Amino acid sequence: MTSSPPGEGLELRPFRAVRPAVGGERLGLALCPPYDVIDGDERERLEKQDPVNAVQIVLPRARATEDPYESAATLLSGWVANGSYRVDADPALYVYEMETPDGHRTRGLVGAVGLRDPGAGVILPHENTMAGPVADRLALMTATKANVEPIYLVYDGGGDASDAVAGADAAPPLAETATPDGVRHRLWAITDPTEHQRIAADLHARRALIADGHHRYATYRELQARSRAAAAGGAGPWDYGLALLVDSSAYGPQVHAIHRVVAGLSMDAALARLGDWADTFPVAGVAEGLIRAGAADEFAVVLADRDRAVLVVDRAGRLRGSTGDAVSEAELADLDVTVVHRTLVPTVWGLADDEATVRYAHSEEDALDLASTTEGLAVLLRPTPVAAVAGVAAAGLRMPRKSTLFTPKPASGMVMRRFADES
Repeated sequence: MTSSPPGEGLELRPFRAVRPAVGGERLGLALCPPYDVIDGDERERLEKQDPVNAVQIVLPRARATEDPYESAATLLSGWVANGSYRVDADPALYVYEMETPDGHRTRGLVGAVGLRDPGAGVILPHENTMAGPVADRLALMTATKANVEPIYLVYDGGGDASDAVAGADAAPPLAETATPDGVRHRLWAITDPTEHQRIAADLHARRALIADGHHRYATYRELQARSRAAAAGGAGPWDYGLALLVDSSAYGPQVHAIHRVVAGLSMDAALARLGDWADTFPVAGVAEGLIRAGAADEFAVVLADRDRAVLVVDRAGRLRGSTGDAVSEAELADLDVTVVHRTLVPTVWGLADDEATVRYAHSEEDALDLASTTEGLAVLLRPTPVAAVAGVAAAGLRMPRKSTLFTPKPASGMVMRRFADES
């Protein structure tokens, strides 16, 4: 099925999915969030939630004498062998829908995307990556010989691919469930080769933006390079990676900020070092601060700990003016997250912009909790607009690591892709 190397353009190939062999409420209990938003307490809860919860594959623990990655490989093979997971009989492109409790629906195509060098302008990254997560995902993919959760791509759609997605619910879903967070998930399979060809022709001239999964995409490409070297340059299933492709014009995701926590930095020290770099305004709380930040045209963030919240606004443009080349990097230099990483942390506060100093949190409450445990300060950000993210990617630039949170995220375990099923 994937014995030939990927061609040019945006390519999404059918594959035989590996899926839990359960349905209804039980399926929802067997799914988990993506690996990078699961902490230790949630992993333990998910492991107890269902005997075949996917967290044991996507974020494995060591079992007996095996390392965690080999443990994941053993579990996945065992679950397929004992019937806990099934391998679909026919290659398919899958239509996957997520509906949040407030009624927001995201729907897209799941398939094996042909890997492309970023310079080709077909699959556009917008964030930098870190070596640690890539090494972790590479060890997992190497051991399991599988893509165990999809990356998330968005594109400006319309056309046959989008029509196929929109028309999926003319047939009953292959799987349907709700996860404990209240998100409903539905899955359909498109197995008609003629429809596959129509979708392929429509997608060929398009390009896609990586919304979520930069580290996994970097891992796909590293695994491809290593596998090709081991196979003397031969093509194989490593030339593709599991992806969810969403037409942003019809089923666009919601974009949220990923907040920063600066470990070891107190509010008093942060404000003292800010001096006359920017204007500061005490606010009654985080909620008020973020509302006021959202109304500002300039760079604006909220600094917070459990005792105080302060709005920072760069009215004079001093922080923004120190981010870099305003001509060649205009799309990037204007972003709040760029100012934080290029000016606020290293220049104003004089701190190292590294993983030990700058941590990440997906909610205001998590940021405040992390600030407390690290004796640090939460830096709460506004969401970056989708158009700005696309502009950065189109310009060939990269935002700082973990700059955007696209939701809803596909549930891990709904579909996996094993290399052995494509040989």
